[in-house]
Amino acid sequence: MTVKIGIDVGGTFTDLVAALPDRGQVLHHKEPSTPGDPSLAVVTGMATLLSRADLGADQVTGVTHGTTIGLNAIIQRRGARIALIVTEGYRDVLEIGRSRMPSSFDLYAGKEEPLVPRERIVEIAARLAPGGAPATVPDEGELDRVAARVAASGADAAALIVLHGYADPSFEEGIAERLRDRLPGLPLMAAATIWPEVREYERALVACLNAYIQPLMREYFARLESGLTGLGVTAPIFISASNGGSLSLRSAAERPIETVLSGPASGVTAAVRLATAAGVGNIVTFDMGGTSSDIAVTVGGSPEFATHTTVGGLPLIVPVIAVNAIGAGGGSVIWADEHGVLKAGPDSAGADPGPVAYGRGGTRPTVTDCYLVTGVIDPATFLGGRMPLDAAASAKALDDLSTTLAVPRTQDDGPARAHADSPTRASVPHRIDDGTPGAPSEQGGTPARASVTRDTLAHAGRRTDSEPPAHRTLDNTPDGALEGAHAVAAGALRVATAGMATELQKIMAQRGLDPREFTLVPFGGAGPTHAALLAAEVGIGHIVVPPDAATFCALGAAGADLRRDLARSLRRRLDDAGAVRLREVLSGLATEARTWLTAQNRDGGPTEEPAAETGTVTLSCSADMRYSGQAYELRVALPSEWLDGGDGLDAAVIAEAFHTEHERLYGFRDATAPIELGTARLAVTGAAGPMPAVAVPPGAGAPRPGRRRDILLGDTWHTADVHSRVLLGAGDAFDGPAIVEQDDTTVLVPPGWSVSVDAAGNLHLHLRGRN
Repeated sequence: MTVKIGIDVGGTFTDLVAALPDRGQVLHHKEPSTPGDPSLAVVTGMATLLSRADLGADQVTGVTHGTTIGLNAIIQRRGARIALIVTEGYRDVLEIGRSRMPSSFDLYAGKEEPLVPRERIVEIAARLAPGGAPATVPDEGELDRVAARVAASGADAAALIVLHGYADPSFEEGIAERLRDRLPGLPLMAAATIWPEVREYERALVACLNAYIQPLMREYFARLESGLTGLGVTAPIFISASNGGSLSLRSAAERPIETVLSGPASGVTAAVRLATAAGVGNIVTFDMGGTSSDIAVTVGGSPEFATHTTVGGLPLIVPVIAVNAIGAGGGSVIWADEHGVLKAGPDSAGADPGPVAYGRGGTRPTVTDCYLVTGVIDPATFLGGRMPLDAAASAKALDDLSTTLAVPRTQDDGPARAHADSPTRASVPHRIDDGTPGAPSEQGGTPARASVTRDTLAHAGRRTDSEPPAHRTLDNTPDGALEGAHAVAAGALRVATAGMATELQKIMAQRGLDPREFTLVPFGGAGPTHAALLAAEVGIGHIVVPPDAATFCALGAAGADLRRDLARSLRRRLDDAGAVRLREVLSGLATEARTWLTAQNRDGGPTEEPAAETGTVTLSCSADMRYSGQAYELRVALPSEWLDGGDGLDAAVIAEAFHTEHERLYGFRDATAPIELGTARLAVTGAAGPMPAVAVPPGAGAPRPGRRRDILLGDTWHTADVHSRVLLGAGDAFDGPAIVEQDDTTVLVPPGWSVSVDAAGNLHLHLRGRN
């Protein structure tokens, strides 16, 4: 039997998924994360999952693990003590960078501290000419001197960058090998081996970042391997990569920089599979976890890739699935600034102590506490009842916060009434619409801002039905006004939603995309809970909630293909000779890619047994090009059939591909202008095999809710039907307001939305009145 395990370690929970294609099952489990040693939660969660699935550890055939350890180390600057070896005259490459201000409009913005201080940067007499010919070759005495300086620096790891090393990576690697002989036990990586692309500052940073997190990642991988082996798991272990694929444990230990954005990328690849199976076109993924919310855009079934991104304020030029942070997570702290203005995030309560409701000593209310107080989540059914929440503690924390909010100036009062705690004005985002929570405004769902203060919130809260309240966390005042905890919780959720909507609209506008033409696919523990609020704010009218939304990134890891991206800079004119050189480079990259793929199958596991064979192998190639004189390049997809003996790739074919892409993006082409080749790129993918084809039984059509409870949306109470997701079948349909509960997340269906269930168990939420 084939049993694939996917793991995603988050700040609050560690998610695990067991995919069993032979049974047609996908089983999931959430384990509280252990920040001190994330492998402990992985091992504990794995044991629990296997026990629940009635599986033995020896039945596991593959483990794929996504982690944010490297990313967190970079952001928090908690990596290794590293040294950098650079060509003579370039000691200040990290200090100078791109000579740009961090913020053009902030006169007080400080520049990012270099990852390597100047005293640990050692110069070496080695360099290449731009064409790749050796210009300066270090002798034995020079290598001895450099090695002695590095050893004296006390570095735990080192990186090497030689000027123009991208033109001949073997030259740089040869020097690195000779230095390793003189520095036994010190990890030393050549920049061109990591990423041979032009731009010396960015290439130096890639090598430094790899060295910076390598000792930490190797130590973690060793603990992970030991822990799983202790359970009896002998299956190959793979690590999720930032490009949406995976690589062997040993490859990840050598190149940990390729894993820093692995968690969000796995969720995007799972969403692409889901969209294809469900017949959905363009999608926006919405991953809301405990710390933050991330989105990615997928057009035509292909996720958007970025070759330039930023990690911890530092540029990263390796290809990654373009994932953008847009706002708060479930653990983001709700607070009031010095002016009494309500805020959501960016600080997070994390897993320990977590939200106030967790009862682990947390005192600062979070977005999760707001869900609880507004009735959106049930304290008794959180995590399937395995982790009851303290609703009273959440209410008290939010009620205490309400006393710090400012009191507004009103027309009747004249001067602002003094408040004992804060005399200033509070302002939170507020939608301009017809008063129905979730309904788009006449302006097409564009969020507007208005002042909402402690008093204005207190005069809201009227119910939309005549039934008595079925559920309350705190009593309302006799006239139905919101007070204290309710007022703050409702306002905080609106603040969080407005912040997310602003960032999402900005990202879509930068790409010339209309959110109304996309479907939202939410996942993460809080994604399905907040999805309808965000969708209505930006004008999205269709949401697809996967069955395993809360562990979706782990599901993506379980089904991740083996994938690696390779690159080599050319920097030459596109003519017949340039086309020949491009073909030579791409052919070399294809050979390297196939060799790498073979090694992954051999080196995946803790034993010497080979990993499971991959399925279809796909090679895709592209090149960065520009018209001569342009400042930036376009990434242009090229036909790859010639790699397997098909028609050749000549200059005319390459030029037409560039002209077509340039015309698509900018509306014109210049057939007379010379074209320059920048970087050749090739991606190899080894298909991981099929995932379970999960199906749900037919439903009754109109499911009966298990119970009803009051929920607060915006400034209005509603009585919502509460459905259990495990009881919903294919073809079931119902309208909001409603709540769909499952053991690891809650789906909110506001008024104005309808729900239908497809054959795979996906929930399709449609905003009524929208196609």
